Amino acid sequence: MPLLLGIGRFRKDLEHHGAMAVTAPLEGGFETRLLRRLRAAGYATQLCSARGLGDPETFLLGLHGVRPPHLGHQSVGGTAAVGAVSMALPQLMPQLQTDKPVLLWLLEAQVLSRAELDTFVTLPRRCPGFHVVCEMGGSRTLRWQPLAKALAA
Repeated sequence: MPLLLGIGRFRKDLEHHGAMAVTAPLEGGFETRLLRRLRAAGYATQLCSARGLGDPETFLLGLHGVRPPHLGHQSVGGTAAVGAVSMALPQLMPQLQTDKPVLLWLLEAQVLSRAELDTFVTLPRRCPGFHVVCEMGGSRTLRWQPLAKALAA
């Protein structure tokens, strides 16, 4: 099985570059095997979909407000016209405060804009111990490259 032989190389590339772009077979299985082996290597991992992410840095690292969806005609009595704001905690801040390296695995990252993907290139440089893997689509075999190189192409 080629994945067993390539996990050391994948981990070394991930630690060196911080953000990786991955293409994997669409039937799945590769990401869970990689995540399981990285968890065994001491990583704290989080799996997240890129759809509806919004501002990545604020969503992952900052306290941010969330409004309920507008569902048509509603009474706006004592709240704002778009609804009451509830505060959401940062998704990764508790994990980043530990001494374990943190891995964020983004599913369907091909839907993100160039600016959002650039954020994931610079974020690991500013937060030591933070790594990102972006699934950029499907292919016949598991392939990876630095996210910065994938964006340059």
